Amino acid sequence: MLVLLIVAFVSGLLTILAPCIWPILPIILTTSSTGGRHRPLGVVAGILLSFSVLTLSISYLVKLFHFDPDILRLLAVAIIGILGLTLIIPKLSAFLEGYTSRISNIFRGRLSSGSGFWGGIITGMSLGVVWSPCAGPILATIAALSTTRSVNSQVVLITFVYMMGTGIPLLLFATFGSNLLSKSRILSPFTGRIQQLFGVIIIATALLIWTGYDRVLQARLLNFFPGYSELIYKIEQSNQVQEQLNRLTGTESRTSSKDLSFLPDLGKAPDFVGIDHWLNSSPLNLNTLKGKVVLVDFWTYSCINCIRTLPFVTGWYEKYKADGLVVIGVHTPEFEFEKKTENVQNAIKMFGVNYPVAQDNSYSTWNNFSNNYWPAKYLIDKDGHLRYQHSGEGLYAETEKAIQTLLAETGRPVPQEILSMPDQTPRIRLTPETYLGKSRMKIFSPDFKYLGEWNIENEFGESSPGSSLELDFYANKVFLVITPNSPTDIITVSLDGMTISDDVAGKDVFDGKVLLDTARLYELINLRGNPGTHVLRLDFGSKGTKVFAFTFG
Repeated sequence: MLVLLIVAFVSGLLTILAPCIWPILPIILTTSSTGGRHRPLGVVAGILLSFSVLTLSISYLVKLFHFDPDILRLLAVAIIGILGLTLIIPKLSAFLEGYTSRISNIFRGRLSSGSGFWGGIITGMSLGVVWSPCAGPILATIAALSTTRSVNSQVVLITFVYMMGTGIPLLLFATFGSNLLSKSRILSPFTGRIQQLFGVIIIATALLIWTGYDRVLQARLLNFFPGYSELIYKIEQSNQVQEQLNRLTGTESRTSSKDLSFLPDLGKAPDFVGIDHWLNSSPLNLNTLKGKVVLVDFWTYSCINCIRTLPFVTGWYEKYKADGLVVIGVHTPEFEFEKKTENVQNAIKMFGVNYPVAQDNSYSTWNNFSNNYWPAKYLIDKDGHLRYQHSGEGLYAETEKAIQTLLAETGRPVPQEILSMPDQTPRIRLTPETYLGKSRMKIFSPDFKYLGEWNIENEFGESSPGSSLELDFYANKVFLVITPNSPTDIITVSLDGMTISDDVAGKDVFDGKVLLDTARLYELINLRGNPGTHVLRLDFGSKGTKVFAFTFG
């Protein structure tokens, strides 16, 4: 835990270098330059307080009070805009300061109205609402836990330490700006004009935030200055940090993936329970599979991470089935449409899956294995004991070595060579999977926004004619789970403000339009090995198209 706290603090310190914070720095500089010596402290404290509280509690608040969280963002933009107007129009500033002073007189502490602390708090809290930091693994984990309402004391402590790291350089910046503008003999004669110029900058920034163009600007800044993200991810993706993040989320692997020379006995393996349908096979259970090595693969057919692992799973089955390997794909649906047997059968045919597939629509087997991820692989030995588990992509050679180890325990000679095929696990920082339904939507997401009229349900957003969806992303490929109302639904794809060209269009896009057929994962963008930060826009020309989640490669 100590290592995680230290890295969180260092990452917070480095936030001042992040392109994502640059658009709000002019406001911090401006608002800190007037209102007294305690105003910079108020501004920074307001930013840290509102961002922390909203990050940790907004999911709870939305569930409790059933309000649209965008109201808070719009209110924050209004406050920032009014602040800009007070700098441009001195009479308006004097008028508002009169009321502020009366309210501030209620508080008789040392930081009273003359200090500017409380005015700074209000401004800072508004900035904390609209600020979307460039999240690395630590902030991404905090956001994921808060979205699923899994916040605990450790998560609060990590957030506090991260914000303290962020606050130190911000306070130094705000204090320096305040002293520069208030004490400089060269600038003091022009203070009034400088404040009016800053007022214009603040209003312009508020308009950028209101229209959402601030995210486009942030995306382009990240493209020009990729070094920050690379630095943060190098720091936050160390083995110790990742182990502690996994422990925080309860997803630590049962078996160390680094040393497979010995596979420990993890006890009797869970069995298959509550299966709705068996495809490619009659019903199976572990008792009938004694003497075999069983690979259990949890997957769902619209999950890009699962899709990338399928060539290895099907390859292992074909290579080792004569030596006693049984592969069972447990299809546990992420979305409602994935429960349809017809859809799963089509996916089995599409991906060339020849081994048994169990439809686990009720999550019974998923829960029996205490599983948390798509994909996840479990290896069961000839005696029905669990010996190995791995969640996510990658570690293909290690997993195949584990298969060979368990097959050798059955007394059969087993080939020792490893499947030779490309590992498509992403090796770069990617935009995280982005859910579009309200039950798992990331509140105040910097990644996407709905435009026009939408029907937002728990799992998906449903389009209307003329509605649009915008996404800021960093990736090589972009995928979207779509359920068309009919194959004639129209979705037009734009990239960075222009209709997408064929040289960067995904395989499911032709002439700027998505070629729709059935409910599945569609490839929209393929940058052909040149990942970058871009803005994707989808324009919907028909009613009833359902969009579920973006994933990236």
